[in-house]
Amino acid sequence: MWYGIPSILSRFIGYIMNFTLPIFFAQPSSTADVTQLYAAIPFLNILFTYGLETAYFRFSQDKDKKTLYNTLSVSLIISTLLFSSILYIFRADIANVLGVANHPEYINWMIWIVLFDALCTLAFAKLRQENRPRKYAFVRLAGIMVNFIVVIFFAGILPNYLSTHTTNSLNNIYTRFDKIDFYFIGNICNSIITFILLFTEFKKIKFSFNFTLWKEVMKYSYPLIIAGLGGMINDMLSRLIYQHVVNLPTEEAKNELGIFGNIFRLAVLITIMIQAFRMAAEPFFFNSSKGVDAQKTYARIMKFFVIACCFMFLVIGLYLDVFEWFFITINHPKWIEGLSIVPLLALGNIFLGIYYNLSIWYKLTNKNLYGAAITVAGAVLTIVLNIVLIPKLHYTGAAIATFCCYLFMMIVSYKLGQKYYPVPYAIKKLIAYIVLVVLIYFTHLGLNKLYDNHLWFSLITATGLLLFFAWFVSKIEAKELAKLPVIGKYFNK
Repeated sequence: MWYGIPSILSRFIGYIMNFTLPIFFAQPSSTADVTQLYAAIPFLNILFTYGLETAYFRFSQDKDKKTLYNTLSVSLIISTLLFSSILYIFRADIANVLGVANHPEYINWMIWIVLFDALCTLAFAKLRQENRPRKYAFVRLAGIMVNFIVVIFFAGILPNYLSTHTTNSLNNIYTRFDKIDFYFIGNICNSIITFILLFTEFKKIKFSFNFTLWKEVMKYSYPLIIAGLGGMINDMLSRLIYQHVVNLPTEEAKNELGIFGNIFRLAVLITIMIQAFRMAAEPFFFNSSKGVDAQKTYARIMKFFVIACCFMFLVIGLYLDVFEWFFITINHPKWIEGLSIVPLLALGNIFLGIYYNLSIWYKLTNKNLYGAAITVAGAVLTIVLNIVLIPKLHYTGAAIATFCCYLFMMIVSYKLGQKYYPVPYAIKKLIAYIVLVVLIYFTHLGLNKLYDNHLWFSLITATGLLLFFAWFVSKIEAKELAKLPVIGKYFNK
């Protein structure tokens, strides 16, 4: 709860901030550069951190923690400064590749964001490994709140103020920036504040380096780099290459990319929960791996995780009409294009979350190369499907590629995991829950067609169907729910 709620809250604030893009910008094409740059940043984060976070959790179980933290921190600081310098030298070429040659300053800002985020990686991992969720939560929330305030003030409030105070000296400064610039500037402020708040953890670093330990860690972590890059290809590639393969004039391609980025923001509500889960689950999985009933614990966690994802899927799928009504109300109707593929992306993200749960088998058994192979295979599938489907089906093709990739990775990881580290997952029950929520979604869709998509009817039936699923789960899982704190007493009977 300590990791989950603050992580969800910070991610949700970030989600709301990103959701202001359709509010502040009537034309989706205005936000294409943000979508493009933020599709590139995760790839750089993988390269800058090269699996050190997971390696820290793994080796802290049987190595001296101070020596490990010092060695990995020295490695991370040196490599981050080196990689950042290389990016800066080639910033003009990178701007051309990413299609933002008219805004070379975006690349400078991107470098600063990646630099500070990379430096904070091990400090955050240390807080998690030492089970200090309160400080972890405070730092995360403080950074994202600074980001949120900068974006809302400079992109939302200040333009309205300056429109009625044209002689204000702020106007001279503000006109030097595009409104979209403040999304990057806000992120830089977030990264810097986070770095400052973690300074206590940096002061504990002693510049001593154990080369033998470092080599052992690198042997463990290099497959995680491959797996991480493969994962980013699966997650971000469609947005990174979209306007380069869609076969449309530049402005139309940017318009579709802006819309597609917004579609992903809706589906990413599930990803918020997945990320929060991973924050707490990864160190927990390692710490409990030597327990007598570890596999049974993992299976139980998987069941509740899938149930939670199913609820999120229904919240997204059943209430899409609310998003459509909102965009029409604020007179930005272009943003409602493509909403029909949000459930497909959301379902794909459930498969991704299940894959993250399953991936514990290769991390615990030191078979990270298998994880790398799975994600590389998924990446190849993603690349092929995106190149083939986007020119024909546009963002629907990109959504299909994402769905197929995550489904493939989930199935392969489960099959291999049961061979090398068998866990008694309740497969039939988990499949039944997923199939049920998909059927509920299509039932709601069919009922709406009968009543001509009336908003109030849609909301009433959506709420009824969501409550039905909650009732169904409470009946099936009554014994399990009775074991939980706080709410368990309501299921004891």
